[in-house]
Amino acid sequence: MDRALIDLLAADLAEAGFTVDGLAELWGQDAADALHRGQRVPALRALADSTAPLAVLARVFVLGLPTEPRTLDGALPRLGMPGAIALGLVDEHGAPQLDLRPYSVVDSQGVASWWIASDLGELALGHAIPENHVLGVGGASTTLSGIMIDAPVELALDLGTGCGIQALHLARHARRVIATDISQRALDLARFNAALNGVDSIEFRLGSLFEPVAGERFGHIVSNPPFVITPRVEGVPSYEYRDGGMVGDALVAKVVEDLAEHLEPGGFAQLLGNWEYSERSGLDRVGEWAEHTGLDAWVVEREVQSVEEYAETWIRDGGTRPGPAFDRLYSAWLDDFSSRGVERVGFGYLSFRRGPGPLLRRVEHYGHPLGGSLGQHIRQVFDAHDWLGSSDLEGATLTLAPDVTEERHYWPGADDPTVMLLRQGSGFARSIPIGTALAAVVGACDGDLPLGVICAAVAQLLDVDGEDLRAEILPEIHELVLTGFLRT
Repeated sequence: MDRALIDLLAADLAEAGFTVDGLAELWGQDAADALHRGQRVPALRALADSTAPLAVLARVFVLGLPTEPRTLDGALPRLGMPGAIALGLVDEHGAPQLDLRPYSVVDSQGVASWWIASDLGELALGHAIPENHVLGVGGASTTLSGIMIDAPVELALDLGTGCGIQALHLARHARRVIATDISQRALDLARFNAALNGVDSIEFRLGSLFEPVAGERFGHIVSNPPFVITPRVEGVPSYEYRDGGMVGDALVAKVVEDLAEHLEPGGFAQLLGNWEYSERSGLDRVGEWAEHTGLDAWVVEREVQSVEEYAETWIRDGGTRPGPAFDRLYSAWLDDFSSRGVERVGFGYLSFRRGPGPLLRRVEHYGHPLGGSLGQHIRQVFDAHDWLGSSDLEGATLTLAPDVTEERHYWPGADDPTVMLLRQGSGFARSIPIGTALAAVVGACDGDLPLGVICAAVAQLLDVDGEDLRAEILPEIHELVLTGFLRT
């Protein structure tokens, strides 16, 4: 943690144009897509023998290939080869010791561009990753940052920080951030990344789960915990970044259980997790976890895998490829699931809040494509729940959200539609079937008339009983307000 050397590295990276856009322009979208699939040949062909600083840095730190010390020294004119060795980026022969790549995100405050260091992956190592591997920015990381509520808070917690990416996100809206991890190596890399990106509002603490913050409360807690369900038997690798050391989904249940004592009033907690399906629904089990917290809770299950798919996914994630070793691990995973009667595994995200009034309890499976802006949307759902709990719905004037469209399907030659849908463009991009009465009510929600007046007019227009129409429509309107189709 030589801050002077880190500052020199940052200056060199900036001057070289070592950014997401810079790399995309350097080797093109097709090569970038191939890298995402774990294939570096197209990117390497695009670089050819270029000794331009950006090409050299990309070859060493993104593709994980050695280069001549003299060449790397030229690509880092301020830091130089000795400084790169001192920071642990390369060895004396020019072989990379860390993965270092740009990362960019857009949130409510605008664009953030960072550099993130992590351990070398399987592609650079040429073999399975070690158990103390510190992962860089992966799919789970971007999922969690994508649902993050970024309302300003005084103090936030990143539980299980890994390379520190979520702590950097939190630092965008929290005055102070505490980042914890059970791995000292992870904390060292996270601290390095904070320094490299000029962020000095993060405090790093070593320890398991909430132990390093006992007695403290936070306005925002986020966690990408080591939720992967891994057999606890000899011979099966246990990776610090993903395996929590507990049986089944017990670690996620434990994190959920302890949230309440660490959230201040109005505070949010958001995390990812896996849960097991056996004779009971996994979602039902997660619902019980949420119920016991006494907090507002919204659980969204995004995917359910068979135990076979699940085992294959995470064995490959560790770098083991098909062969005798793969088969041995595969059998161990299936034996573990069979011992508990587990047939499937769910994955999703969980949002909690220490709210002001009646509790929100929403547990759902939603596997459809999303529309973006999830953090803001999630916050709006909690706000809508508060409004619904304290307002007279019939007396409210509602408006249709600007991203909502109506879709109608007709049989050829028919005058009346056979199917009508409301579609949401942002947030969860929900699609909700609607009937004639609801379509008429929603279509009249332009902020001028109270909902009760609209319902009475639609009942008269359709020649139906007004009480019956309200009994049918109001629960549906309640759901449309909660999920963001209608706004107050």
